[in-house]
Amino acid sequence: MKAPGRVFLDTSVLIAASDTNLPGHEKSRLLLEAAARESCACGAHSLAEVYAVLSRLPGGRRQRPGLALQVVEQIANRVTVVPLTAEEYAGTIRNAAQLGIAGGTIYDALLVACARKAHAEWIYTWNLRHFRLAAPDLAERIVEP
Repeated sequence: MKAPGRVFLDTSVLIAASDTNLPGHEKSRLLLEAAARESCACGAHSLAEVYAVLSRLPGGRRQRPGLALQVVEQIANRVTVVPLTAEEYAGTIRNAAQLGIAGGTIYDALLVACARKAHAEWIYTWNLRHFRLAAPDLAERIVEP
């Protein structure tokens, strides 16, 4: 892991922290456990993504909606949740189009916008390629846990 500072946790890290069967669970769990509102953030959309994934996991790992909600609430209580305004959404989509970003990578671009808004020094994700595509200027600060 990189040196401490203001960090941003991508949805992939939050999900891995919550599912012991996923690669990267331990590193993700440690990051989330060390998180504090003053120094750690996630995107508001990540809360919905975490809930959606945890409540639909395959192979008997699916969590009941109430348990998935508890995980989301624990995350929201531990980190600063960063929303985007309508103008920030539109600006991010505009920038993504200029970068040639298409499809689902737009969601990663939106999370990068949240990380920028949070003034994150480090952006942790298990999806380096898409995040670096969305923010080539931040490539060295986009890292795996």
